[in-house]
Order: sequence, then C-alpha cells, then structure tokens
Amino acid sequence: MKLPNGFGSVYKLSGNRRNPYVAKKTKGWEIDPITGKSKQLYITVGYYPTRKEALTALAEYNKDPFDLHHATITFEEVYENWSEIHFEKIKDTNGYKAAFNTSKPLWKMRFVDIKLDHLQSVVDSSGKNTPTLKTLKILWGLMYDYAVIHEIVSQDKRDMVRYVDISKAGNPNAYNRKPFSKKEISILWKCKDSNIYVTVILIMIYSGVRIGELLDLEKKDIHLDERWFYVKESKTEAGIREVPIAEKIVPFFEYWMNRKCDHLICTPDDEPFQYRNYYDSYWIPLMLEFGFGKFVIDETKREPVYDGHRPHDTRHTCISLLTEKEVDERFIKKIVGHKGQGVTENVYTHIELPTKLEAINLI
Repeated sequence: MKLPNGFGSVYKLSGNRRNPYVAKKTKGWEIDPITGKSKQLYITVGYYPTRKEALTALAEYNKDPFDLHHATITFEEVYENWSEIHFEKIKDTNGYKAAFNTSKPLWKMRFVDIKLDHLQSVVDSSGKNTPTLKTLKILWGLMYDYAVIHEIVSQDKRDMVRYVDISKAGNPNAYNRKPFSKKEISILWKCKDSNIYVTVILIMIYSGVRIGELLDLEKKDIHLDERWFYVKESKTEAGIREVPIAEKIVPFFEYWMNRKCDHLICTPDDEPFQYRNYYDSYWIPLMLEFGFGKFVIDETKREPVYDGHRPHDTRHTCISLLTEKEVDERFIKKIVGHKGQGVTENVYTHIELPTKLEAINLI
C-alpha cells in the first residue's frame, strides 16, 4: 500500500535484526555545492519489530511531531541531566547516587519505554530495605518530574511511580548481622596502631553507637572528662541519649579530639565523613584485609557484591558483650538507644550515667 505524499516511509532493513522495520520522514533537501545535485535529508523516527508498529509510530509522529532526541533518551541520560541541576541545590547526594546504582537494569532503556513492571522488577530484585527503597522512589519521582517538564514523557508516566510497591522490601544486611567474634575483636586490638581507622570500629563495638550517629558526632557534644557523649540526632527517638565512654577507648577519643575537624571522626584531610565514603573506602577495605569479609558473585545481578561484617554488626557485638556480663537489659537499651518494650520502661526508667559507665566498663 502506497503511503500519502509527505507522510514518510516504512521499509525493512536487511539482515537478522530485532527491530528490522525503520520509519523515516523527509525533513528537507540539501544541494551539493560541488555537483549541484540535491540530496534528500531524513528524520529517523525509530526502529520497530513489525511494519505495523513502524507505521503506527510514523502516524503518531505526523500527528504530533516530537523531539526525536527525547524519544531515544535513556534512563541514564535523564539521570545525568537531572542530577546536573538538582545536585547543585543539595549537600548530600550519596543517597541518590546509590539509588541510581540500584536502578542499573534501567540504565540503557529508553525512558519512554519504561513501564511500571520495569520499576517494580528493580525493587523486587534489589533486596534493599525500606528506607533505601523510599529513597529510590523519591529519585524516580524527581526524574519523572524532570522528564514531564522537558516533555520527554507525559504526566501519566509520572503518576505510575506512586504505584511502585515497596511493602515487601528485603533487608540485605539482616542475614549478615552477627556479632564480631572474640577472635575478630582480638585481631582489631592487635592492629589498632597499623591503621587509625581500626579505632573507629572499636569505638562502635565498645559504645553500641550507630555508624551514622558516630559520623555525625561533633566534638562540642563530647564530655571526655566525664566519660560520655551526647547523641542529639538519631533514626529513633530512643536513640537520643547520653552514651558512656568505656575507659579502654578513651585514648581513641583523645586522638580524634586532636584532629582539626568539628566532627570527631574525619577523613585524612580532616573533613567530615559521608557514610558512603567511609563504608566504601575504609570499612570494606579493612574487613577484606582482616578476612572479615569477601566479594562474591551475586547470581541475580551477575556482579561481585560485598559479603561480610557491616557497621551495624558492631552494635550487635556491644549488646552481646553486655549480655554476657549479665548487665540488666534495661541498662543495655539505654546505652545503645533501643526502645523499651512497655510504657513503664520507656517513660519511668532513668539510668544515671555512673550506672551506664559501670556497665560499659564490664566489657
């Protein structure tokens, strides 16, 4: 069937291709300055698996011509364009960068082709926990906002993000959350002088503090003479607390207090840490060096992933050590910032600092 003049053309390419049918439309003519002959200039609308789909795409293009770059732009390119603008407005970009890495199966897909099933598949196969998946949905929402504004996709595509279900989130750390063994703790003590960042691990083990709490800890909230520090920001209300400093880790605090940084723990350049920087550049290398972790091939993603102790294991180690010394469970919860089980325990149990210090110095 002959197509109307000016409509464009559809034809099949030679060879074995997934999308053998190409839809094209003339955009103008060009005169060769040497030969004087005219040359037809084409717009390639796209490549398709069937003639019918190619004709449909060509008809849609004739009905509402669109920016062909927008039709071919990938998820990865949208992220790059969006982040170039958005990252100038925020301080911490690590969460978004991690969410982008989780989205790897989408990177090379055309943004216009991504459907709810694709997004849901990323969530279901990620093994990530709920907070991480919330950040992932936020990233996708912001990217789709950008795509709608720049007419890459329509508003209904933006709306589909809210239908992504993260209620069945997994926690990749859960199976790996096990205390450091006595042998592993002994190795850390023996190696504390070979790498100063080993002391960070020991501080966490002997205080039960979360890694985020420690990296956010400012020197103004540390009362070393009185052997305690104040956690003023935490992921839970119970996490806001006075944390006792065990005598055996006082020298570590003294060292870090003398570094030229407002935060206790800092980079070699005396700058505050971002979690991802600490975890990737210091935690994992130390775990690999001591044989406390390794890289294994993830059968689902077909790529190496870290398998071994994670920072949260130090918290479980502290709890285990205190439990071994038969410290009252209420005292343990107040030290590490766990919520009590009942109203009475939560509201009326006040543990004085000397009691906490006595308990922490047992381990």
